[in-house]
Amino acid sequence: MEEILKQLGELLLGAIPTVVLFVLLYAAYRQIVHKRLESVLEERHARTEGAVEKANADIAAAEARTAEYEQRLREARLVIFKKQEARRQQLLQARSAAVAEARAAAGSRVQAARAALQNDVAQARTTLQAEAEKLASEIIRTILKPALVAESPMAGGQPS
Repeated sequence: MEEILKQLGELLLGAIPTVVLFVLLYAAYRQIVHKRLESVLEERHARTEGAVEKANADIAAAEARTAEYEQRLREARLVIFKKQEARRQQLLQARSAAVAEARAAAGSRVQAARAALQNDVAQARTTLQAEAEKLASEIIRTILKPALVAESPMAGGQPS
């Protein structure tokens, strides 16, 4: 058994340079390869998944800008609609005012025409009344003249 322990001790003693070389190799690997590999992997992650995350953030920002644009567009349409409605109301009021003015002017012309017509009717009646009296006098004179001439004492009852 001692021999086995002696052989084992020699084996361990012979393995010390291998262990030291292994530790140095591990340290060199960590320093030279592993750190660069980690930085390359991080860069790759930043470029791939980071790009995906950045794209998602850009998409969210674009959606927010789109929503803001649509909101401003709705507001602009509302402002335009209100302006159109105000303009339509102004035109309606102007039209109503023009119609009322035209009605008032037509009403005053109708009143003036009625007054002129009544004045003409009154003048025509007066003229007709005077003409009727004149014609009546003339008719009476014409009818009564032969009778008056026949009764007059100068004529002696006989026509001359």
